Amino acid sequence: MTHPSPENTAHSPALARYPPLVMWTAPDVERTDPPYIADERTMLQAWLDLHRQTLLWKCSGLDAEQLKQRCVAPSTLSLLGLVRHMTEVERGWFRLTAAGASLPYLYSSEDNRDGDFDDIADADPAAALAAFQDEIKLADAAVADMSLEDTFEHHRRSDRVYNLRWIYVHMIEEYARHNGHADFLRERIDGATGD
Repeated sequence: MTHPSPENTAHSPALARYPPLVMWTAPDVERTDPPYIADERTMLQAWLDLHRQTLLWKCSGLDAEQLKQRCVAPSTLSLLGLVRHMTEVERGWFRLTAAGASLPYLYSSEDNRDGDFDDIADADPAAALAAFQDEIKLADAAVADMSLEDTFEHHRRSDRVYNLRWIYVHMIEEYARHNGHADFLRERIDGATGD
């Protein structure tokens, strides 16, 4: 079924019952600068939150197809893939490793390790962005009562032990690297730049 254009509905009462089509775009994001002076945990959390917000900011205003664009061949990177990947990374480090939860990944598996990046053709970007934001809340809650000194074995490997401080620093590094990718992807899509 095709919907009439908005300009045609004004002249036809019969057509006025169809609302104009509204294309979904990723919502705007407000970023918060980290404090200049704070204790270590507050500083780590603030920088992690800024990087989380930056990834969403790189997606803001883009529609579903733009978020799926793989702009730097032969790479399979896309903004949607980065959001899905960081959802998996948040879950893997905070909930599976630090909190010891037993959960599946959302987009990838042992047989499909790059499903977060690769399997986006039929993905719903609105749902992926919502899942990302939900995972951030769950990740923060999972470690809220832990000390930076608490240690954990990796959920896939028992040959290494990490403390929560290392996980925070690693997450900031992971976001910084992928937000650099997001910079190039976004600029290629519509020319938008900014840190």
